[in-house]
Amino acid sequence: MPPDNGSASAISRTSASTSARARASCSRCHKRKKKCDRSLPSCKNCVSARVRCSFEEDDLQTASYPILYVQGLEEKLRRLGRAADAKEQHTPQDAQATPIVNNNHLYDDFEMQEPAMVDPQCSPQGVSGGNVENAGTIVDNAEGLVQAPLANPWAAPDQTSTFGQQLTALSLEATAERHLGSTTGLSFANLTQRILRRLTPDKAEFVFHSPQETNTGIDLVNFSSPSDPSNDSFFENLSESISTHPLLFGDLFFADLAGSGAALDSLAWPCDETHVRRLVDFYFAHSHTLYPILKRSDVMDTLERICQDPQNLATQAPVNVFRIWMVLAIGSTADSSVTLTEESESMLFYNNAMQYSEQALGSDEMSALEAIMLQVSFSFFNQLGPNTWFLVGTAARLALGMGLHAASSYRKFPLDVQQRRKRIFFSIYMMDRVVSITLGRPFALHDDDIDVTPFENADEEFIHADRISPQSPLQPSLMAVPLHILSLRKIAGKISRKVYRNAKDTNMTSQEREAIIDSLHQELLNWRRNMPFPLPDVNDNVPHLNTTWYDFNYYTHLAMIYRPSPLCPVSDLKRIKMLEMAASMSLRQAFSMHQQQRFAYNWLNFLALFTATLSLIYAITAQPDDLSAVLKNTRAIADLDLSTQLFEIFGLKFSEAKKIQGMIAEVSRRYKEVLAVKDMEPNMTYHGEL
Repeated sequence: MPPDNGSASAISRTSASTSARARASCSRCHKRKKKCDRSLPSCKNCVSARVRCSFEEDDLQTASYPILYVQGLEEKLRRLGRAADAKEQHTPQDAQATPIVNNNHLYDDFEMQEPAMVDPQCSPQGVSGGNVENAGTIVDNAEGLVQAPLANPWAAPDQTSTFGQQLTALSLEATAERHLGSTTGLSFANLTQRILRRLTPDKAEFVFHSPQETNTGIDLVNFSSPSDPSNDSFFENLSESISTHPLLFGDLFFADLAGSGAALDSLAWPCDETHVRRLVDFYFAHSHTLYPILKRSDVMDTLERICQDPQNLATQAPVNVFRIWMVLAIGSTADSSVTLTEESESMLFYNNAMQYSEQALGSDEMSALEAIMLQVSFSFFNQLGPNTWFLVGTAARLALGMGLHAASSYRKFPLDVQQRRKRIFFSIYMMDRVVSITLGRPFALHDDDIDVTPFENADEEFIHADRISPQSPLQPSLMAVPLHILSLRKIAGKISRKVYRNAKDTNMTSQEREAIIDSLHQELLNWRRNMPFPLPDVNDNVPHLNTTWYDFNYYTHLAMIYRPSPLCPVSDLKRIKMLEMAASMSLRQAFSMHQQQRFAYNWLNFLALFTATLSLIYAITAQPDDLSAVLKNTRAIADLDLSTQLFEIFGLKFSEAKKIQGMIAEVSRRYKEVLAVKDMEPNMTYHGEL
């Protein structure tokens, strides 16, 4: 019987809703100024012309999928995962070789060439990708080796967790982002999970059982949403600029304090002027030396006018009031990330600023750009703020539309205005690099499109309309700091492009690949050697005004170069040793900043610490030597213990940190067992060797 019209209509709607479409036109249609239907995996125009569409080359990282399409893919993944598990149970494990990576599935965000395993004889290749004796025993069935990632990143109480699942859950909790690209380390997390089979005598999968939620005993703001993570409404709530779930004061919801309908004249200015000025000073010592967005003189003028008449905020220009509320919000949340105080104050300031956001965005282009970037700055420290990825992309497009990337657009402005516009543009550039690399997304700003030089190393009081006055060498400029950080972001962009792009050039020799690694390593080394000295001494709690922060970033970026990647999918012993050193030093520098009360407990450092910890676990476990000997000759266990302490503190703000702390502690415990067995039975060889 043919279906009735209602059923046919429903089928049509379902079919239409499951077709994936990209967010923007493909490169070919864009260049030819042709309308693109944005169909995936290839647009109609490219299919008709029989050419390869750019959508097929960017891993669909800019794609947008309807919910029914995503749900269909997730269901397929679950079915494939169950089938793979059932098949693996009937596949005999070889006792002589430990599989590390299945190149066809594990690194699904970039291409790899051949299966890899550690050579027990410690050949010159170390971890080799071919010509390995008994290579056929690595895997009898490729699909049975690697478990497909679960659609739901949270494991149920009776399920086990993996490093990959925790990284996905971490990103979702901190940034409301589900898709992670290659630079995030997601594939590396799955690879590290695989090599942990070395810690199980029967070469079985190393599993972590999800721990029960425990109370840390320290009360901060409840950063965890009570919504069910498996419910679609959870993700819809995360996409909002402000979450209405977390409680701030007892039983009062945040929306009850200062909702969007609050009258502007009802927003009370803080009565503690000393505290207000301290937050403003901390903003300019901390956030302004990362992203010099605002003119300090403009903010201070607004502050003085408000302090003279704090009861009449409505008499001030809305753009100025928005700026000062955002400065207080960012100063407060940045301070809270270091001192580990609760976030109710910063969220209250932020909500007050949002009452003026519409007027700020509706002002001139430069004011609108400032408004967006201030929200991005806030979101770096407070995961309840706006969607960082979306706002950075919006700011980048607005800046390109204003021509801030082109030198020709600056000629009509006086020198001081030029410098202000450059500071704003390169702040967007740095934000784009940080967020895009952290989430594994394409850059919004491309170096090839930029022909404007960076801003000058001079504070604003020395910059005039027609000249820049010389600054005393005894008084270092604050702008030396963001300029040096800008250099780091450029190096990070090179690492992302050269090391983590899809390895399509299969003809590249090992010497050419090694030359790229050496060149990037040397650039990082030069960056660390040429750091500003002396650093400005304006606040003892600002992380990046201390040399330890530069050491931490040097080693985290070095680990990014040397961990397995599309450029070097298999590692030799030299690269593994370099990765071990970089990862260990990253953890030690992070803990040193914590001891100095200079470590910022924000989501960016959370992800960086997790990746550094995974790098250390991989580098230790993947070495072909006897594992007990490796552990005795390194400080790996002590460094992992430092990591667990830091994750315990992160657990005050991020619930996922408690789970990760338990996973790292479990690995450390297994390492200690390896040493204990070796000490008790010195004549017995540990059977977890590769």
